[in-house]
Amino acid sequence: MTAPRPAELPTEDLTRLAELHGVATSYSPSPGRTVTASAAAVVAALAALDVDASTPEAARAALTARERELGERLLPPTVVWWTGDTPGPSEGAPAALAGLPPGTRLRIETEQGETRAAADRLPTGVHRLTATAPDGRTQQAHLVVAPARLPTPSGRSYGLLVQLYSLLSHRSWGMGDLGDLAELSAWAGRALDAGFVQVNPLHAAVPGAPADPSPYRPSSRRFPDPVHLRVEDIPEFAYVEERERLRTLQERAERLRAAVLDKGALIDRDAVWELKREALELLRQVPLGPTRRAAYADFLAEEGEALEDHATWYALAEVHGSDWHRWPAGLRDPRSAETARARAELMDRVDFHSRLAWLTDAQLTAAQRTAREAGMPIGVVHDLAVGVHPAGADAWAQQEYVAADMSVGAPPDAFNARGQDWGLPPWRPDRLAESGYAPFRRLLRALFRYAGALRIDHVMGLFRLWWIPQGRPPTEGTYVRYDAEAMLAILVLEASRAGAVVIGEDLGTVEPGVRETLNRRGVLGTSVLWFERDWEGDGRPLPPERWRADCLATATTHDLPPTAARLTGEHVELRHRLGLLTRPLEEERAEAAADTGEWLSLLTELGLLQGTSGGLCMSSEEAEIQAVHRFLLRTPARMIGVWLPDAVGDRRPQNLPGTWDQYPNWRLPLADADGRPVTLEELAASPRLHALTDVLRAGVRGAKGGDG
Repeated sequence: MTAPRPAELPTEDLTRLAELHGVATSYSPSPGRTVTASAAAVVAALAALDVDASTPEAARAALTARERELGERLLPPTVVWWTGDTPGPSEGAPAALAGLPPGTRLRIETEQGETRAAADRLPTGVHRLTATAPDGRTQQAHLVVAPARLPTPSGRSYGLLVQLYSLLSHRSWGMGDLGDLAELSAWAGRALDAGFVQVNPLHAAVPGAPADPSPYRPSSRRFPDPVHLRVEDIPEFAYVEERERLRTLQERAERLRAAVLDKGALIDRDAVWELKREALELLRQVPLGPTRRAAYADFLAEEGEALEDHATWYALAEVHGSDWHRWPAGLRDPRSAETARARAELMDRVDFHSRLAWLTDAQLTAAQRTAREAGMPIGVVHDLAVGVHPAGADAWAQQEYVAADMSVGAPPDAFNARGQDWGLPPWRPDRLAESGYAPFRRLLRALFRYAGALRIDHVMGLFRLWWIPQGRPPTEGTYVRYDAEAMLAILVLEASRAGAVVIGEDLGTVEPGVRETLNRRGVLGTSVLWFERDWEGDGRPLPPERWRADCLATATTHDLPPTAARLTGEHVELRHRLGLLTRPLEEERAEAAADTGEWLSLLTELGLLQGTSGGLCMSSEEAEIQAVHRFLLRTPARMIGVWLPDAVGDRRPQNLPGTWDQYPNWRLPLADADGRPVTLEELAASPRLHALTDVLRAGVRGAKGGDG
């Protein structure tokens, strides 16, 4: 249905209807300030949930129907029961059960196929709950039984943060790959005593040239991108018969690598994938041995329909292009007869893309195993993007869970008066609840298979997301709420089963109570030095003892300037050259210098600025970067992250928000202070890196010894 765009504010009926469906009619961008959403935004959000509120009469009828439905309902679609250390419930019966009519009988069918009563000690999992009221009404619901809290990471650790594509070795095919990740993890664990390596999202990308280089707008979050494969590490590589053709591809890969490392070329993901795809086609001609074939068959069986859908989309994209909205009508539905016929006709290509998913999953698993064998208590920290590309595989396969004609973003705030549209379609909260959060469960289970920890980008999205109607600016959106308790229960359940840590990216404007709720469930936060100020007091840098303990503390991120650029003010000059400043250059320079100056004054006051490390003389810039990390060690943060470019003096941000063609986002190799690319082999021999990591190693050891 097409929603009108009336100028008036939401009516009383519309406001009540929106509230009952989790759609906000107002929001608070800052304390003491409330902004009312337009009626058009509210009507459009309701329409995406299949609720017609296009006229006052329609809104009134929908409200009556919703109130009747809720009045007759015994249970919500999903019920959460938190447990303690024992198998039985420890926090009392969920409110949904406490509100049942007296005499209601409850029966629970567990994941394991057992039948239990509600008073029994229940295993964790997603079970089936049936309620039968005395008047004969019966209703079923999903019952999520989850640990009350994720365990706190044992001990304190530091680790490296890197955009994997940017870290090339002399074996890379033009961009960093999973072989490089395994090598980095093994070396950092053994030689640097690092506890983890965090990487960018490695989700499958939308194919086609030029591909969107952003790892945060993938085709699929469920399956990884085979562009990250180390081709030579695939067992079938040794048995390819067309050796000359394979050698030619390797020579082309060497030239591609040399162009990036020696000639100043940008990372060309499309060119890398063209070479790897051709090589992988050759490897596929090698028959799998019995053990490998059995492993592949197990993978196919375990992933089931989700993998079949994923591979089918990629096979169809080879024929019809990478936007499924433009495919023949019958192929736009993954469950149609036309799609089934096309899948059968393209079975060879479907098998190829299924095998790529298997190979990539195997190398990801091997990288995590290597990290743990190197002594890392956590290992590889993977990153979960907020959503997926609207034209990609997940949006096609999961249409029943996706809100059509909507995009996720952010409302206007003090940093962006126009708001943001991220171009990612949101999940429907009602469909998620009705399914027992099945797609979210499957997504997490797949990621935790090879993750020692999971970083969740914009973790506030577990609570609510800013929905923007298609074709409208971000200012004309509204918040839609999710069942955060259920989302968190699923997250805690799957992470606990995997023995993994969860880190929520909770930077920026955060709704009151969100950080406290996440902390209560054992989800770590994210604290970035330059943002940690006493905002409720004098606004000055927050002393280290006042930082929170349950977080990953860092100096910067992929969306922010490297520390060297911030210390020198080069980030302001870069934005000036690109025409991104909204105020006069001198004002921006003065504000940046004052901000940096306050932090340097605090570092000096605390005695953290030192001129030498390990007997080596160093620049004031290196000393200041070391001081920044000594400060992080002074905080109680459980995890401390070192942005790898900071370890070698790189000044260029990997991503500059607000730019597209003006800046080479997501395409820069790791480089030193002069902009010269640094390979993995050179990184391992870098005196500057070792001086910095020595600071971190000593600090973490000191904390373990009891004086941190």
